[in-house]
Amino acid sequence: MFKIVKWLVLAVVILGLAVTAVVYGVLAISLPALDGKGRSHNVNHEVKISRDQLGQAVIFAESRNDAAYGLGFAHGQDRFFQMDLLRRNAAGELSELFGKAALDLDKKMRFHQLRKRSAAIVKQLPEADQALLTSYAAGVNEGLAQIGFTSFEYLLTGAEQQPWRSEDSLLVIYSMYLDLQTATFERDQALIQIADIYGSDMVSFLTQPSQYQAALDGSKLPPYTLGIPEFPKQALQAVLNIDANQERGSNNWAVTGQLTSTGAGMLSDDMHLSMAVPVIWYRAQLNFTTKQGKTRQVTGVSLPGAPAIVVGTNNDIAWGFTNGYLDTADWVALTDSTKTWQEVEQIALPDGTSEQYPLTLSEFGPVREINGNPYALSWVGHQPYAVDMDLLQLEHATTVDDALLIASDVGIPVQNLMVVDSQGNAAWKNMGALPGRTNPTALAVSASDYSARWQHNEQQRPALKNPTDGRLWTGNSRVVSAQDDLRFGNGGYALGARATQIRDRLYEKQQFNEADFNQLQHDNQARFLQPWHSLLLKQLNKNSVVNQQYIKELENWQGCACATSIGYTLVRRYRDEIINSVFSAMQATLQTQGGSLKYVKRDLEPAIWQLIEQQPDSWLNPQFADWNAQLRGAFSQVVSKLTTEFGANMQSWQWGKVNELVIEHPFAQQIPQLSKLLNMPTAPGFGDSYMPAVQGRSFGASQRFIAQPGHLENAIMAIPGGQSGHPLSPFYRTGFDDYIAAKATPLLPQALTHEIIIAPLNTF
Repeated sequence: MFKIVKWLVLAVVILGLAVTAVVYGVLAISLPALDGKGRSHNVNHEVKISRDQLGQAVIFAESRNDAAYGLGFAHGQDRFFQMDLLRRNAAGELSELFGKAALDLDKKMRFHQLRKRSAAIVKQLPEADQALLTSYAAGVNEGLAQIGFTSFEYLLTGAEQQPWRSEDSLLVIYSMYLDLQTATFERDQALIQIADIYGSDMVSFLTQPSQYQAALDGSKLPPYTLGIPEFPKQALQAVLNIDANQERGSNNWAVTGQLTSTGAGMLSDDMHLSMAVPVIWYRAQLNFTTKQGKTRQVTGVSLPGAPAIVVGTNNDIAWGFTNGYLDTADWVALTDSTKTWQEVEQIALPDGTSEQYPLTLSEFGPVREINGNPYALSWVGHQPYAVDMDLLQLEHATTVDDALLIASDVGIPVQNLMVVDSQGNAAWKNMGALPGRTNPTALAVSASDYSARWQHNEQQRPALKNPTDGRLWTGNSRVVSAQDDLRFGNGGYALGARATQIRDRLYEKQQFNEADFNQLQHDNQARFLQPWHSLLLKQLNKNSVVNQQYIKELENWQGCACATSIGYTLVRRYRDEIINSVFSAMQATLQTQGGSLKYVKRDLEPAIWQLIEQQPDSWLNPQFADWNAQLRGAFSQVVSKLTTEFGANMQSWQWGKVNELVIEHPFAQQIPQLSKLLNMPTAPGFGDSYMPAVQGRSFGASQRFIAQPGHLENAIMAIPGGQSGHPLSPFYRTGFDDYIAAKATPLLPQALTHEIIIAPLNTF
């Protein structure tokens, strides 16, 4: 019997090793070659595609089109599946890969008909831009073909790799629109529902200006003075968890040369996005010759699927972005006389069949029911000026003034452009597509008030160059003046606590270098939560004997989102639970109408404090006898949830464990046996919302960039993941450890270790 068991165990081990060998064998033959020579009829001169020790792609070409080919070749080798997901997500074509499980998401995306829009926009682009996109697509397809074996993602899904097309690059840009601006029109929908159910005074109360305002001109919005509206009588119900929409955005700031030892301006930029494997950005340097015979070198991060350096420097200027959150969407209330029509979208499935998705359209945009009534979405993403290739013009700018002139014509989601130059100048301006209409509103627009200016991209935008104190900052909150806020509207601004903290830090010093900016990017001081800390400590001290262990942790909370802090976890969760408790009735009502407070939650800070301080009876959750009981009950719920999630040992409640950074490959959850191979190592949580060091469990600074043009030897570009999407590549995790350790990863390529040469077909 023992021998039988022994042989069975041995057989299982051998089988496991065999399966592992097969998996690794399949993966190994799909690795791209990083050295060699080839020929192509898609290049006019020799193109070199080199990699350094991080896997950063360094492209040498004689023209910008050939450089686009080289970048496309590198993207196709290292990131094609990621690119495929981005284009399919924007187009609503994921079901063809993943089956009916993706249908709901595809229908949500088909609402915007972005495949059709991309195809139409490509045809309208200048011939030079069309040629550049053609060169890039050719590079992608030839880089993919070089691998010679289908990557494991397609083997697992059973899908075929489809060639890259020019319109797909526009879909990748649209994927950023969806990431960065969906919250704008979803927030408007929630506010329309709230106004319909509770009245417009409730909307004013919930969206009142906060104390955290950091506009560059120092202006303040008029304070809210209408008082707390009466809340309808509440029925007894469970406390609901109100999710918060992630603050997809960024930090950036800059100083002029008067505050640096070199005399050059200095820029910091870190873009906050969801994190997965591979990370969204791809390090690259483009070296090419312009049509005027000038050599250009552009270094930074690219978005796989597009031929541009999104954030970076050409050594004359450096630029970065934060999401602008200006109002770029309106819901138009339709009447019985409004002309509408239907189109049917065909959503392909893996078995060759398709799902029909009927879509109602109008002259104002696609139609959705809100509280049972039809509304059309007029969104800048639906306009022909939403996407173009004008971002590439930044590569040729030599001064801040050049960049400011370009800003109004660039077709990307509207951003806060922060730009500095080697001459010491620094400036901010809104860059990206902005509707020309002048009556933005968070509530519905009547069809009669709809402006034809929606069809025009606004050219006149706020800007600021070289402020007298030499400092500029943005953090997704209101940057424009109070007067310009009336013109451009609130598209879901961040609260302002993060931008306020950045501003205050910049005034603590009179000279800055790259190390200072790197330290500020990692600032996790919990200034925003100080009032919540005081409130919780006050509540717990009412029964100090019972709450002794919690009081101790609060007294030692370190005042930061630090990995070892238990007190920070308690305060952070306490705020969430009070909001849940107070607003559960409203959340429950909205849910019956298909809505949620999710996209409004970031606005609630001033309102919740008014409610806590004034304690109106109509807002008391009926589970509690009085407001003190409600405030105590919120903490009891915190303890209960933490115990359920992490166990009774309070050491497991440390913020670094509760907010642990987990960066996963899309297939890791479906195939947990491969998770160790596919995922990045987990890391203790560092940072949170409402502070410069933004980090959630799979969300945060997707890159950290610091540069002084003309002095790039100390420039930094840190990214939480490697260049390659292939798990056996030596570049799969490069850079991750340095990112976690807050090290200053160099922006510039280091020693080149690989080289591919692509020559025109008629050479050799």
